[in-house]
Amino acid sequence: MNRPNHIHFAASSAPSAQKARAELARLYGQAPVEHADVIVALGGDGFMLHCLHADRGLPVYGMNRGSVGFLMNDYIAEDLPERLAAAEEAHINPLAMRAETADGVLHKALAINEVSLLRAGPQAAKLRISVNGRVRMEELISDGAIVSTPAGSTAYNYSAQGPILPIGSDVLALTGIAPFRPRRWQGAILPSSALVRFDVLEPGKRPVMADADSRGVKPVRWVEVRSEPKVTHRILFNPGHGLEERLMREQFA
Repeated sequence: MNRPNHIHFAASSAPSAQKARAELARLYGQAPVEHADVIVALGGDGFMLHCLHADRGLPVYGMNRGSVGFLMNDYIAEDLPERLAAAEEAHINPLAMRAETADGVLHKALAINEVSLLRAGPQAAKLRISVNGRVRMEELISDGAIVSTPAGSTAYNYSAQGPILPIGSDVLALTGIAPFRPRRWQGAILPSSALVRFDVLEPGKRPVMADADSRGVKPVRWVEVRSEPKVTHRILFNPGHGLEERLMREQFA
């Protein structure tokens, strides 16, 4: 991007993030977000997702002042405008979730990392999985399931033994969480155009919640997930440290 003249600094509630915002605003000024060229997010990955979900159309450059920083750059106060001008920009399309709860209410949300279905009681969830209107698995008994974007594939998806997906690939990861039946199911890699539907079986006995980037609804009857190409989030990284390189490093860590 061009050298920004107007930077808006946003910070999580963590004391280290608040201190960093005060320091950076003193050095470079604090532009109102409606007049900014770029947003600098100070915190961890959760706060970065919060800033992206605000969807102001601006590129977001994160600096790590939290505990997890996969989407963040290192915190360096000096020469920030120059680093912003040289930054690599990654474009991410989120997932769109539609979920109907037991009271018949339809909920909608966007997820940059993943949409998760999680058991909401002591017993395992029972899910029927359909892709593009065709039933692909009559019954998955598990703690839940995840649909992940390439950008989110190193987060919850990876912890659940799901695959790391290359940035720019037109695919989604479908991963079971502690599957009991089929016991050896390894999940699936789906085209990004796929519409994935989960129907909750035995919802009264085995309640399930749906979660889009930590925003949950429960108990759900069914959930549909698809990629949303009409929405694009812009993330800035230091040269040579973009999402593609970060995903590659994760696979050899």
